Amino acid sequence: MKTISVPNREQVSPANQALFDNLTKTIGSVPNLFAVYAHSENALGTYLALSSAKTSLRAKEKEVVNLVVSQINGCEYCLAAHTAISKMQGFTDDQILEIRRVNITFDSKLDALAKLAKSIAENKGHADPQVVENFYAAGYNEGSLIDVVIVVGDKTITNYIYALTGIPIDFPIAPAI
Repeated sequence: MKTISVPNREQVSPANQALFDNLTKTIGSVPNLFAVYAHSENALGTYLALSSAKTSLRAKEKEVVNLVVSQINGCEYCLAAHTAISKMQGFTDDQILEIRRVNITFDSKLDALAKLAKSIAENKGHADPQVVENFYAAGYNEGSLIDVVIVVGDKTITNYIYALTGIPIDFPIAPAI
């Protein structure tokens, strides 16, 4: 895999410099994956708007989807990043491994969510109807279903950017499962 450069602040447009400044202010740095988006004049802003958009999913639920989709797509960068973020959201190391294995024993609602995310990602949107029914039975609704698809799409974008670029991972490496 050929890597592309990870631009620094001075190498990006003024609009992207402003986004870099905001990222540095809010999270302390510009992750390499976000920096790569800045090769495009518009991609970083577009992606940040998508990833921070309002959703019916709680932060922990989004992390379940992020981890499952990244596991399915084999994205080492996103697994590393979302393992770190999931720990900040209160998940333990063992819980994170359960999520990635899509065998959640500590929360049946999150297990239904994880199974749906896996089915959507593996089947290119054609989720198993029983998995969808189990998702609804766990307490989710049609709006939740749409929000899950948005998060699957968001994570697929980042997984593909990493797959195409091979940029250095700037988070602690996630353990293999």
